[in-house]
Amino acid sequence: MKDKVDEFLEKHMLSAESIDDEKILSLFLSEMEKGLNGEESSLQMIPTYCSLESSIKAGDKVIVLDAGGTNFRTCLVTFNDSLQPEISEFRKVGMPGVKEEVSAKEFFSILADNVERLIDMSDNIGFCFSYAARITEGHDGIPLMFSKEIKAPEVIGMELGKSLLNELALRGHDVSKKKVSVVNDTVATLLATKAKCDEEASSYIGFILGTGTNTAYAEKNSNIRKIDAGKDGVQIINVESGNMHLELGDIDAEFTSGTKAPDKYLFEKAISGAYLGPFSHKVIEKAIEEGVLSKGFGERFAAIPTLSTTYMSNYLEMCHNRDYILVSLLDSEDDATALYRILDAVIERAAKLTAVNLTAAVLKSGKGDKPRYPVIINADGTTFYKTERLEFYTRKYINEILEKKHKRYVKIINVPDSPVFGAAIAGCSV
Repeated sequence: MKDKVDEFLEKHMLSAESIDDEKILSLFLSEMEKGLNGEESSLQMIPTYCSLESSIKAGDKVIVLDAGGTNFRTCLVTFNDSLQPEISEFRKVGMPGVKEEVSAKEFFSILADNVERLIDMSDNIGFCFSYAARITEGHDGIPLMFSKEIKAPEVIGMELGKSLLNELALRGHDVSKKKVSVVNDTVATLLATKAKCDEEASSYIGFILGTGTNTAYAEKNSNIRKIDAGKDGVQIINVESGNMHLELGDIDAEFTSGTKAPDKYLFEKAISGAYLGPFSHKVIEKAIEEGVLSKGFGERFAAIPTLSTTYMSNYLEMCHNRDYILVSLLDSEDDATALYRILDAVIERAAKLTAVNLTAAVLKSGKGDKPRYPVIINADGTTFYKTERLEFYTRKYINEILEKKHKRYVKIINVPDSPVFGAAIAGCSV
């Protein structure tokens, strides 16, 4: 017999069991195909004109920009005699547009402020840009939209590399020989995987689950029908998987309606670090309203700010540590148990969706059918590794869905500093 927690989770589609993995997988693959064909799709399937091969040489120096979910990083990367990247001149500042809306002038001015100290150290610039952008054949990037609550609407449609160089030129720098290669962070993650992994593999996938989420994989040029990519070879596709149109339960709909661009990035809003905590806050409020959690707990919960993903994860990590905010609100075992099961269910559901996402990328690549030659997935992002039980559940569902059902095989690894390393490789290729 189901208890009130099970009934609550089922009613609002919050459990992993409420996720029909084959139905969502079919939708993923259909949207991927439409995106490659240039048809209307929630998955943009952005060609990158970037192959799996790298052209780095010992001694190469590359200026690297890394525009992430909340931080903007700059550094110089030098490849040593073993072609290993060495990072120097590292700086981290807040990403423009996180706290308040910025104009295009302000956006590129902040970027230039942090690049100026490096500009004479190399003519090659690798720009890792963690948002949807159309990549030109000249390897510049044109933002299509911002996710992760970034507010810089004037930057949409502008060439990132050209605009940055123009700002530096206005400041008196000679940029005539500078070349910029813009890559998405998942594309950079994939490039880093191919360069760093010496294991036998049939293909590679870059996957990020941090503030936001995205996936990149290698696709046959002959399957990319929306551009003239030729019949031979492969290139990396930026899936923009966070934008997959996904309709779940009523609490999801209520939550996304209050986010920036409420009809966009629905998949990201169900699994990524910017949203799991705030979504859980709304779930807890609903559980209090429906009597799954007590009125007394509800009165104390109403006094705290919106949960972060870290705070919700803290409870699952150490549910007896009263230094953690959620633990400090509890005074009954019934509430403590119900809260644990609710938050664990949110994490497990996110993990199952993550496994479906990765399954779609592997199946679309056409690789991984031989266990001795798996697809290597480079998974990057603090949400994936630091959120309690998320990695554990993801691996569980990868085994159940991808390996047992579809007979495809993968190995999940983590290459440190992948976005920076991959952007440096891209910067060497222009």
